[in-house]
Amino acid sequence: MQSLGEARPASGGDRTRVRPRVAVQRLSEARALERESRILEAVAAYEAAIAAADRAGAREVLAIALRRLAILRHHRDERERAAELCRRSFEVAMAIPNRILAAEALNTEGGLHLTAGALEEARDAFLKALEFGGARKLLRARVEQNLGIVANVQGRLYEALTRYERSLAAYKAAGNSHGCAIAYHNLGRVSAERGMSDSAETYYRESLARAEQSGDVYLIGQCLISQADLDFSRQRFESARQAADHALAFFGRIDARGAQSGAHRVLGMVYRETGRHELAETQLRAAIELAVGAQSVIDEADTSRELALLYQKMNRNREALLLLNTSYRLFRKLDARIDMVNVRAKLTALEATYLTVVRNWGRAIDARDSASSRRSERVAAHALRAARMLGLDEHDQTAILLGTHLHDLGMMRVPQRILRKPGPLNTEEAAQVRRHPVFGLEMLGSIELPWDIKPIIRWHHERYDGTGYPDRLSGDRIPITAQIVGLFDAYDAMVHPRPYQEKQTHDQAIQNLCLLRKRWSEPVFETFLRVVAGDDTGGG
Repeated sequence: MQSLGEARPASGGDRTRVRPRVAVQRLSEARALERESRILEAVAAYEAAIAAADRAGAREVLAIALRRLAILRHHRDERERAAELCRRSFEVAMAIPNRILAAEALNTEGGLHLTAGALEEARDAFLKALEFGGARKLLRARVEQNLGIVANVQGRLYEALTRYERSLAAYKAAGNSHGCAIAYHNLGRVSAERGMSDSAETYYRESLARAEQSGDVYLIGQCLISQADLDFSRQRFESARQAADHALAFFGRIDARGAQSGAHRVLGMVYRETGRHELAETQLRAAIELAVGAQSVIDEADTSRELALLYQKMNRNREALLLLNTSYRLFRKLDARIDMVNVRAKLTALEATYLTVVRNWGRAIDARDSASSRRSERVAAHALRAARMLGLDEHDQTAILLGTHLHDLGMMRVPQRILRKPGPLNTEEAAQVRRHPVFGLEMLGSIELPWDIKPIIRWHHERYDGTGYPDRLSGDRIPITAQIVGLFDAYDAMVHPRPYQEKQTHDQAIQNLCLLRKRWSEPVFETFLRVVAGDDTGGG
């Protein structure tokens, strides 16, 4: 079996060997088409160059053409084909042997890993490329730049800045304006990440000017998206919209559908913040669809969160939680596979978004009962203090925080005439109220949050002595999270006016609850007493 790049005897009627200069000419034509952004024609030209180089035994031409075609396939979101072309380019280069061309292939391979979120694989490929081809200024500039991207994504901002500055210096020394454009763009991104908005804007402006000079349509689009994100963060919504619209036009010229996802995301965010919710939903849905098609996990996760924030504004809280779950699952998938510090930062931000959505839903629940205004927030504050004093871990504390806001979700199914009825409830009405924990789980349905809040919703009215509802649980069969929320919920109902009972003083409520203290475990009740007395200095 013949290896790649070896001369092959012609078959059929054409028995003449293709001359190397024909392969060189085909490669030159393909590069020209690529520079003119005539991508479909460039793809065909590179394929012709590969065929000619293969037949002529022009292995250097073959290695270059394979790598350039891999880049175009990658930009068109053809990931598997791009990876195979990259692998072939490296094998041909090593067979020559030509370490510079091998380093070029490794650098391209690292770029494919980077886009897929496989940061350690990307870093390994880039470091190997630096080892093979670091003596070449331009190659070193590109590899340093890519290592800077990896460091930036992983949250090592100082290393990222150092790598980008090395890259920019190498590009300037070589007089490569296009390379400087890329370096300036990445310096802008790391500056924005560090909150240096003015510096970021200056870098983006430099990058865009050089990208336009070189005619790099893809980079022009990326600069516009970065500027749009920066404008959005500074609440310059019209500027952000214009930049995103222009980016869409540029990406459309080269059929870079995956890259268009970022433009649609920014447009959706702008429309969301300016009150045009239907347009926002359309744009964000389009962004998610494009991200999924491009297999861009980070873009899909980011945009799912943005759509969740839109649904929260529209009081579509259940849909918002479903989207947040999607985003959380995707980020956790990345976090489990690679050491991505920025993904963990995104997870932290995502947890804050969960709280925003859940708190909004909790307020809607409270609003149905005029006497319950801000009740869930008061209960949450007390319950969280108790959880910390009892030594519960952060996961359980978050479950309590979220679960408290939704513990009475099932009350949404109880008619307001019952909730606001003055005086005692009859047997049928009381039975319906007692069904609200079950109603709550039914309303939550298939939503599985990263924190176990369902026990709180179902069992916050269960009692340690077995006198609670709906399942008559007793003792430690009742999760401690549900016990905590249930006790503070009972206290809050006593000390605030209710349609069916008069408001009690703090002392009266404590006296009455002490008579019923067997309904809660001793540690939970003792901690409750300390919290409502203002003593939260102890440990668990």
